[in-house]
Amino acid sequence: MKYIGAHVSAAGGVENAPINAHQIGARAFALFTKNQRQWVAPPLTTESIRKFKEHCEKYNYLPQHILPHDSYLINLGHPEKDALEKSRAAFLDEMRRCEQLGLDRLNFHPGSSLGKVSDEECLNTIAQSINITLDKTTGVKAVIENTSGQGNNLGYTFEHLAYIIDRVEDKSRVGVCIDTCHAFTAGYDIKSEEGYTATWNDFDRIIGFDKLMGMHLNDSKKELGSRVDRHHSIGQGLLGIDVFKRIMNDVRFDNIPIVLETIEPDLWAEEIRMLYGMINL
Repeated sequence: MKYIGAHVSAAGGVENAPINAHQIGARAFALFTKNQRQWVAPPLTTESIRKFKEHCEKYNYLPQHILPHDSYLINLGHPEKDALEKSRAAFLDEMRRCEQLGLDRLNFHPGSSLGKVSDEECLNTIAQSINITLDKTTGVKAVIENTSGQGNNLGYTFEHLAYIIDRVEDKSRVGVCIDTCHAFTAGYDIKSEEGYTATWNDFDRIIGFDKLMGMHLNDSKKELGSRVDRHHSIGQGLLGIDVFKRIMNDVRFDNIPIVLETIEPDLWAEEIRMLYGMINL
């Protein structure tokens, strides 16, 4: 079964996210558990935590269909010691917020070398950051998102993701989230039928579908291999509609949170209906 949703607002408190997801017909959702553009945020209140859990139960959202995202400020591969420690502290706080909310995974961008260290050194630092955080938390999985490779951001190849996973000590608590826009602009031709087949065969060989813990469904404003991250609404970008039809009818993507991060929130309800309408076509 497919669980489609969107990255909904948690304005006014995290407890509002499941309500906002329900209002657009989502069976899954993503959220920020704190302001994504601030390093430090007030702790979650007991009341917010209680209401979040109540609303998730009311609208039938299970932890495995919720994909929280960490702050965009965090860089777990930062080449400078003080900035790295700041990122690690913020990431730990995010993981602990997920623990408090009863969530079982946290989605994050792996990190950037900033052009100051080698890719290998940066990837090793990211893995070390994950290990440090997992040692201090329980239950929540670290879900690494693929990137478009813009600037010095790593994680744009399946090999990068596998390299990190190989160096995480507790393999049961690490997985990946694949963003369709990021994959396409990183150079994976998921648009054509042949490219779609080849891409996911490579994914299974290099990482394995047992590690897929979420997806971001986004069309792309930029070309294949452009290494530029610009999302578009479903069917309105350069990916087109056929890849989304394939995903909707591909059982390998069942039972994980599949989340829209497309550019027009007002279209999310319509996009969700459209995606469900593609099944078995």
